Order: sequence, then structure tokens, then C-alpha cells
Amino acid sequence: MSKRDYYVVLGIERNATEDEIKKAYRRLAMEYHPDKNPGDKVAEEKFKEAAEAYEVLKDAQKRRLYDTYGHAGVKGSGGQDPFAGFDFDLSDALRTFMSEGFGFGDIFGMGGGRGNRRTRGADLQIRLALTLEEIATGVKKKIKIKRLVTCSTCGGSGAKAGTSPSSCPECGGTGEIKRITRSLFGQFINVSACGRCGGSGRVIQEKCTDCHGEGRSKGEKTIEIEIPPGVASGNYITVRGEGNIGANGGSPGDVIIIIDEKEHDYFERHGDDVLYDLPLSFVQAALGDTVEVPTLTGKAELEIAPGTQSGKILRMRGKGIPHLQGHGKGDQLVRIMVWTPKKLTKEEKALLKKLASSENLKPPHAGKGIFDKIKNVFT
Repeated sequence: MSKRDYYVVLGIERNATEDEIKKAYRRLAMEYHPDKNPGDKVAEEKFKEAAEAYEVLKDAQKRRLYDTYGHAGVKGSGGQDPFAGFDFDLSDALRTFMSEGFGFGDIFGMGGGRGNRRTRGADLQIRLALTLEEIATGVKKKIKIKRLVTCSTCGGSGAKAGTSPSSCPECGGTGEIKRITRSLFGQFINVSACGRCGGSGRVIQEKCTDCHGEGRSKGEKTIEIEIPPGVASGNYITVRGEGNIGANGGSPGDVIIIIDEKEHDYFERHGDDVLYDLPLSFVQAALGDTVEVPTLTGKAELEIAPGTQSGKILRMRGKGIPHLQGHGKGDQLVRIMVWTPKKLTKEEKALLKKLASSENLKPPHAGKGIFDKIKNVFT
């Protein structure tokens, strides 16, 4: 099962401050702590998930990598995800909880209200198909997006011209309803969004005729993004603040650019290496030759040694795809495919029949070793 977006897990905006990140984690940790939810496996998973998200987003460097490359960006040395290979288990989550100075009294004591927060706009997801050549060099792309923008008629208030929203009488403008319960363990405060105003803290008596009270209308914009070299299918890039504007004056969401890789006509990608099948005639393979082969950035010459066998793989170092989070490039692998002609003239057949009697043109005995070598080449 794939990991959820860490910002979604904590319920915060992508431009949240360190203090907001900590407050969001604290709220979730208090809500889903195992001591408060004994035997509840769902709550335990949410507690662990919140701790994992917090461990990444509280660290400036990890957060920057995550914002750019998603979960793939927070991989450790050697290309291994620090959370891969084992679950972020309960002991790890409890260690995170205790390291922030939280304790038993925080779990069962009084909690703070979340306050009035306007709803953040939704993120937009766009799939962007790239060629291997674009991936090898990096590229700038202009993308036209359709999104919700602030209503020009009401300026985002959602109210009819000449009127303005008023404070919600149900929640007093806070956008929240608090319910307090007491038990032997202490006092619990349950905070939920106000049902009358939907958590905005405002009510609109006369709605804008254009946006019908949402404060938003349809619009479009062209954005330019820079794709770094070395990306792969499934990587994504976050463009902050270019998504839908939030309802009732809420902040905008982001645009998530998801990378798709186009299938190439003759290159096959293997990590940061690319494979190219080179057809050679029997004469070229037997006598050797210097041939020109395509690469992701142009053409290059390749030396073919005399006696090169079909299936042999030659390596052109540094002609592959740049490493996304490091220096250097992959290689281009050239697999030799000796081509056999289907049609021959009488003269050509005569020459080949004459050559066929030569001991040097006869293949070795096809023992197990020979077949194993051929099998290994193609696997």
C-alpha cells in the first residue's frame, strides 16, 4: 500500500511553518495515542503515520527533498528509503512523541482548540509525458491549467455586491464547536467544525449571483515548470500556490506534476542505463568495424572488435541518463545483433558455400558452457 502525502496526513498546507507542523502533529498524536485508544488498531496506524510524516516535515532538508520529489526524495544513502524494509512501528512513533516533551498529562488533560481556519483549496494533478531525450537533458515545459480563482464580482467574499458576510451565531465566528466530557482519567475536549457555517465562521445572507456564495469562479493560467534531468515515471514535482483557490477566501492549493515516460522507438531504459540493439552484418562482426550509433544527446562512434559475437553487450560510459540526486550518468549499453540476410544472389551463395568449408567459419561444439553463456547474455 502506497504512503499518503505527508501534508494530507497532518492536515496542513504545504507552506505551513515549523510551529504549524508541530501543532498539527501534536493534535493528531493526542487524538490517536494508544493510551487513549486501547486496542484500536486503526488509531494506532494513524498515530504511527502522523509520527512518520512529522519526522520528515520537521527536518528542513528532508522537507525540501520531499516537496520536490515526493516520497522518493527522502531516500537515505545508498538509495534506500529510511522507512523501507520495516514499518515505522509503534516504538518509533512513541519515541517521536516523547522526544517532543509530550506525556501522560497531555493525553488526558485539556486540549487547545484549533481556531478558525479557512479551507485550503484543492491540489491539481497533471500528468506530463516526457521523452527519454528530455529526461536525459532536463527541460522547461509550459502547461495550461484550468483552476478555480477568486471571483472577480465579489472579490472572494461570496456575498452579493453591497453586502458582506456576518459572524456565525452558532459558533461565534470561530468555525468550531467544542464539547467537553469528563471521566476518571481527566477532561476531554472534542472539537468539530460548525455545522451551520461549515467551519468558516461566517454566514452569507445574500449570495453573489456569479459564484453562488463560494467566492470562486473558473479560470485558467499557463505555468512554466523546469524538469530536472534524471526523472522517471512516478516522480512528481510540486508547484506551490497554483492550484484551486480555497472557498471563502482560503489559500490556494498546489499543482502536482506527475511524470510519465514515453516509450522510445529504439532505446530501452534500465534504471539510469539505456539499452540499444545494434544490427551488424556477418562481415562487420567477423572483421570488425567503426560504426555510428545514436545516443540520447546525438550520435557517437563505436569500435567493433573483430570476432564480436551476437548478443555481446558493449558499454558506452556516461551516455545514459543523469543520476537524479547525485553526480554522474548511467551508461548506454549496446547489444550486438548479427543480422542474417534473407535473400542472396547466385554469386553470393557461391562465395558463402566456398567459405563454409573453412574450419575458422565453423562454430564450436554447442556444449553446455556455450548455451549457458548465450542464456546469460540475454537474461
